[in-house]
Amino acid sequence: MANKIENKPLVKIKQNKRVKPDWLKTQIPGDGKYSEMLKLVKQNQLHTICESGKCPNIGECWGAGTATFMISGNTCTRSCQFCNVATGAGDKLDPLEPFKIAQSINIMGIKHAVITSVDRDDLEDGGSGHWAKTISTIREFNPETTLETLIPDFQGKPEQLDTIIEVHPEIVSHNIETVRRLTKEIRVQAKYDRSMFVLKYLKEKGMKTKSGIMCGMGEAEDEILETMHDLKDSGVDIITLGQYLQPTPRHLKVAEYVHPDIFAMYKREGQRMGFQYIESGPLVRSSYHAEKHLTSDGSKVL
Repeated sequence: MANKIENKPLVKIKQNKRVKPDWLKTQIPGDGKYSEMLKLVKQNQLHTICESGKCPNIGECWGAGTATFMISGNTCTRSCQFCNVATGAGDKLDPLEPFKIAQSINIMGIKHAVITSVDRDDLEDGGSGHWAKTISTIREFNPETTLETLIPDFQGKPEQLDTIIEVHPEIVSHNIETVRRLTKEIRVQAKYDRSMFVLKYLKEKGMKTKSGIMCGMGEAEDEILETMHDLKDSGVDIITLGQYLQPTPRHLKVAEYVHPDIFAMYKREGQRMGFQYIESGPLVRSSYHAEKHLTSDGSKVL
């Protein structure tokens, strides 16, 4: 599926690859919209990935009226080496969860919500029915809120993907996470080509599609560019590239802290490839500036 990479010199930056650099340090704002959102979260005992995942962009995203929620339980049936979510048998689905998420979005005044979930390979439908019910319920109580759904691969089963397509979220995202060579080691139960199939299938069915790559896990620059080409060939509209950070000592170690100039180069290359929108930088996460991804020029959705 990969295109041949042109033989052009790549940017080389001298740096200590293992020492956490200054460009990964952020400050959480203490006032304004962020403070207001934090107060609502605490008062109403709400749960967001932004807070539990210690996202470095929480202040900026909450300030823009964007938040990310996780559904289908807190236990994943897969064991990706970069992820801090617990692995094991899937939790029993909460039939009230769609309403709880819809209510949380309403209370917080979220303009653009990102919904994600653990993998649920233990369920006959992969959890796709719960996904569809959640999206429909959110729309019922928040008709002005736009949605991005960061979905699992559903084992590449078209009927499960169709369940998501039928409720037509504004953006459907599925992260490729890493390059082909490292997929088996890092994503374990996932498959590179299966993820590419999922993204291509969604695009062919008329969805606006998005995917993300984590850098610094041992890949080479030309492998990142190859993966970007594969995503473009699969019809992906939006891509994000960010720095992998090791969540605990038992997880995959950071192989390199990628310099911001390299991320800038990836963005330039992605623009040449023709992606509609690209977020590329050390602090970028898959939902970073998510509210801007609905427009081809990256302008903020009001």
